[in-house]
Amino acid sequence: MMSRSVSPSVRQGAAVAGIAGALVLAGCSGAADAEDPSTAGSGDYVDGTYTAEGSYQTPETVEQISVTLTLEGGVVSDVEVTGDPQARETEQFQGQFIDGIADEVVGVSIDELNVSRVAGSSLTSGGFNGAVEDIKAQAAG
Repeated sequence: MMSRSVSPSVRQGAAVAGIAGALVLAGCSGAADAEDPSTAGSGDYVDGTYTAEGSYQTPETVEQISVTLTLEGGVVSDVEVTGDPQARETEQFQGQFIDGIADEVVGVSIDELNVSRVAGSSLTSGGFNGAVEDIKAQAAG
């Protein structure tokens, strides 16, 4: 089973950048319509950590991945993807996807997630996006 997690320094950097961006955007709007940065983009999602399975078809097999997202204010603050590849080529592509997914989704609103290709892996993204839809349903408040 393959598993990689995002280092705390990456998470902290993404969180600081996200908060700074929210503050800058809030500063651009008028005082009457400025949002509190702590609730900006929160959607209707309950903060927490959620896990869902996703599957996708390869030329050889149907593959599965497990996706765990941590949400804070509707924004992804942590991601972990694990896989159990059934084919040798799938192992390579899942590994590339797992290595690159944090750069694509940490700091992004869950409503804006739609991964198409990560580090050369395009099929794995179908399973990821399916799992994200399940996580949205779990986290809906």
